[in-house]
Amino acid sequence: MLSMAIAAPASAQPDAVAVAESLFNRGLADMLAGRYATGCPALSESHRLDPRPGRLFTLAECEARWGRIATAVARYNDFLALYSRMSEAEKLQQHERYRVAVEQRDALAPLVPQLTLSLPGDAPQGTVVQRDGITLGQPSLGIALPVNPGEHVVTTRAPGGPVHEVRFTIDRSESRTIELEVKLPDGARPPVTPQGPGDQAVVPAGARGARPALPPPDAGPSGRRVVTYVVGGLAASALVFGSVTGWMALDESSVADRECKDVPGQPGVATCSVVGHAAGKRANDLGLASTIGFGAGGALAVAAVLLFLTEPPPPRPQVGQVGQVGAMRLSLLAAPTGGGVAVRGHW
Repeated sequence: MLSMAIAAPASAQPDAVAVAESLFNRGLADMLAGRYATGCPALSESHRLDPRPGRLFTLAECEARWGRIATAVARYNDFLALYSRMSEAEKLQQHERYRVAVEQRDALAPLVPQLTLSLPGDAPQGTVVQRDGITLGQPSLGIALPVNPGEHVVTTRAPGGPVHEVRFTIDRSESRTIELEVKLPDGARPPVTPQGPGDQAVVPAGARGARPALPPPDAGPSGRRVVTYVVGGLAASALVFGSVTGWMALDESSVADRECKDVPGQPGVATCSVVGHAAGKRANDLGLASTIGFGAGGALAVAAVLLFLTEPPPPRPQVGQVGQVGAMRLSLLAAPTGGGVAVRGHW
């Protein structure tokens, strides 16, 4: 099946076509010999120079045998998308590859690891995040993305700062979240806000060595606020899931519409090919999953908003608690036998 010739219009230049053919033959030989590290790149370059369905399918097979299952699933999906746009004659030629691509994708997709990378909230603007040499933009952070099993390298770099590197290994079917660290430039520290005169206790001029007033310790977010964040995150994930499965359901539904024809005189009854029947079933399943995702996401979003709006305000510090360290108070004393001055304070 891998060496089957494919009839497709050649849009590349003749020299590029010859180079692509040579690369394909060499890559296929390396793949069959188990030399995936050289075979798969050769097949990828062959497909780039002269894109053809057979080369794309063979590249997906090579990636799957190499163990790069996230890349393989993406290549199988590319082939299936190309198949949906073929003519009936071309689909007939590619039907066996279509069947294998669907089986392989469905078998490998649950095994693809999911990786979430997050920057700290105080990361400087313009911090660059790279995974295996690929720069990730802000939309790619904080969400689970498919990666190939094995070792990965993630680097962060603040503007003007050093590169911070993290190496890790992820296994099949594993989901992992990594909170990234950002190294600031030498000498750069978060600014310290000076205390105003109203935040300090009045100390007489003669009092030496009095310590400055200390602000009350930050109690951090309340447990209710943490629950709000968690529920909000789950709501966002459910809505994203509903959107993705909805888009996939529409795609499968369009395939079913093309492969099915209404039966004359029998409203609501249609005859479908094998491909159309399978696409219709997948469209129904994905549509149900999308409905559940949107419903759960909406309910969780409402719950998160209610938790946020009904959260009680944090307790305020009592007047006089701030700035009492090192304070001194003078009192006049009077009695029948005499008087005096009392000095009270703590250091």
